[in-house]
Amino acid sequence: MKIKLDILRLENSESEPYRQCVVFETDDENATVATALTEINNKGNYKDENGKTVAPIHWECSCLQKKCGACAMVINNKPQLACNARLKLYEKKGIVTVEPLKKFPVIADLAADRSIIFENLKTMKIWLESQTKVDECVSESVYDASRCLQCGCCLEVCPNFYVGSDFFGMSGTVSASKIISSAGGEQKKEIAAAYKKHSYNGCGKSLACRDVCPAGIDVERLLVNSNAAAVWGRKIGKKNKKA
Repeated sequence: MKIKLDILRLENSESEPYRQCVVFETDDENATVATALTEINNKGNYKDENGKTVAPIHWECSCLQKKCGACAMVINNKPQLACNARLKLYEKKGIVTVEPLKKFPVIADLAADRSIIFENLKTMKIWLESQTKVDECVSESVYDASRCLQCGCCLEVCPNFYVGSDFFGMSGTVSASKIISSAGGEQKKEIAAAYKKHSYNGCGKSLACRDVCPAGIDVERLLVNSNAAAVWGRKIGKKNKKA
């Protein structure tokens, strides 16, 4: 298999971006964009289509098993994980564009600064302050929300999210849904207030996030359940009776 990677390069946050096309060849039918980036960097003697040596490509990775979300980037105009983007899918076209997430500050090349995601979670106080037992009627939803990778793909396609806004997007909504379902007393009131401010009030319900989640989380169901619990004060899974 031979495929051209059209990579958007940026030496640092103050330099001008440029595109570099690199032809990658492999016999591995399961090779991914992550496979190509790893091999290009490891070999160190790759040339681009103009004969120029390819400098090490900056990008993030960890597990390479679709479990950590570190390698999120924009591949053929779609935010996804490089470790899950199989080159075979782009073989017929012969070229695949590889770019960093655009909603976040770019550090270099394909590495973006997504620290705002975690700062937003701290602002919403997404943690339990005491031991609790998850009601079995919401356990499935809580488990589903726990699979969130905090990769930022949902925020990349969200028309309402931008860094610095009061709307924290689906990454905050999904995480808050776990605490809304599990917390009690004053903490539940606090997280409900934070949810209204940073999730409910800013969401336009476009659900663009639904189609790009690498973990396949049912974000629409979590959104409906969280709105019911935090905004309308109803218990989830019990015929929406008043809490």
